Amino acid sequence: MKTYDVIVRPGEKYWVLEVPGVGFTQARTTREIEGMARDLIVLMTQSSDFGIAVRTQLPDSVRQHLDKARQLREQEADCRAKAAREARTAAQELHGMGLALQQIGDLLGVSRQRAHQLLNT
Repeated sequence: MKTYDVIVRPGEKYWVLEVPGVGFTQARTTREIEGMARDLIVLMTQSSDFGIAVRTQLPDSVRQHLDKARQLREQEADCRAKAAREARTAAQELHGMGLALQQIGDLLGVSRQRAHQLLNT
């Protein structure tokens, strides 16, 4: 079974679809991309036994912004993990000082139940 590459680029109002060696078409929404590509391939090749591989091609500036956003999300996840470790350590120290769960929760700005969870993770 033949597999056709479908290169998708944003156009002015529509998505532009290129199937190398077959032709071009367009889609109004991302949901329409696969169906429009399949329709084009069937129309131009008279075959319905094929697969497609869709690849979105974005401008370099957009890809750079998306890469930066991904990096920032990774940094955010790392910071959240570090903050959770520090909160657990603080809860453990306060518990070691003899403070009650409610007091620990009040000092950490969390509920009594969350203070209990911090001590048991």
